[in-house]
Amino acid sequence: HNSDAQEQALVFCGLVGLEDPPRPEVPEAIRQCREAGIKVIMVTGDHPHTALAIGRQIGQVLSENPVVITGERLRKLSETQLQLALDAPDIIFARVAAEQKMRIVAALKKKQHIVAVTGDGVNDAPALKLADIGISMGIVGTDVAKEAADMILLDDNFATIIAAIEEGRAVYDNVRKFFTYILTHTIPELVPFLAFVLLQVPLPLTVLQILIIDLGTDTLPALALGAEKPDAGLMQKSPRLKNEHLVNFRLLARSYLFLGIIEACAAMSAYFYVLHNGGWHWGENLDSHNPLYMQATTACLGAIIVMQAMNVFLCKVPNQSIFKVKLFNNPMIIWSLLLQITLIFAIIYTPWGNF
Repeated sequence: HNSDAQEQALVFCGLVGLEDPPRPEVPEAIRQCREAGIKVIMVTGDHPHTALAIGRQIGQVLSENPVVITGERLRKLSETQLQLALDAPDIIFARVAAEQKMRIVAALKKKQHIVAVTGDGVNDAPALKLADIGISMGIVGTDVAKEAADMILLDDNFATIIAAIEEGRAVYDNVRKFFTYILTHTIPELVPFLAFVLLQVPLPLTVLQILIIDLGTDTLPALALGAEKPDAGLMQKSPRLKNEHLVNFRLLARSYLFLGIIEACAAMSAYFYVLHNGGWHWGENLDSHNPLYMQATTACLGAIIVMQAMNVFLCKVPNQSIFKVKLFNNPMIIWSLLLQITLIFAIIYTPWGNF
């Protein structure tokens, strides 16, 4: 049959349009990215007008004249020109090929960015492999894309990536809170031994009491800090530097030189206060079973535990006033502190705790 004859005497009935709308939660996720210092770049094979319209719809493009680079124009850009173009606040790449996606990722990595790439097709696999974090779609993603990716997004939802970033930041902060809390009590445990050696005073803290702190009273509060909920302003902070260590000088200084010194002063003050009130004189030796010595070491132990109970809240909100945040929104901390106080009372006031 003649194909031209088949399209004769047709009657126009109407137009049919197909729309693939973005998920409703994407605009909020894009806004959170912007606040968190995360730059989102659209790299698509669609027409530039389509990409720009979607970019405005989801809130990725806010400026009146965003930079839109097509694959044809990208081929003409040098490496320097591409890196300069990537500094634009709003930039979209449209009609790009697979090798061009790799080129964009390589340019971003050369600018010392941590690059995460999302994709679902075979042509996305090279960029997924080259990125610092390749994220493949779990539902519509091809097997090739999934094999090339570091992470598979099971619900194919961009907002889930933002939730994962928030959770990752929270875990990182909680580990730091945990380390700060644990490292702090090493100073009030060390200072009594230094005083015993250098000042020739009765040993303010026994080895058994140190074990009570390390393995008893401090264990649950430290674990509770590791289960803290994300801070309210966590996603308003800029990403940490690539070379920033988990345990850095600032954390060690705060633990050892600030919080630890305060606890050591409180513990030694309680120890010498009890000795002085009991009639002890400097240079006098006390037997380990002497009631006055036992009371003084108990006061030293109690002071450390009470200070560590306060330290939980100082580690919980390290950069804010404790009067401006919710201190009791973590039930694990409350229960751990109650158990901590119960344990110290049992040690002090019960016969089995006086061994």
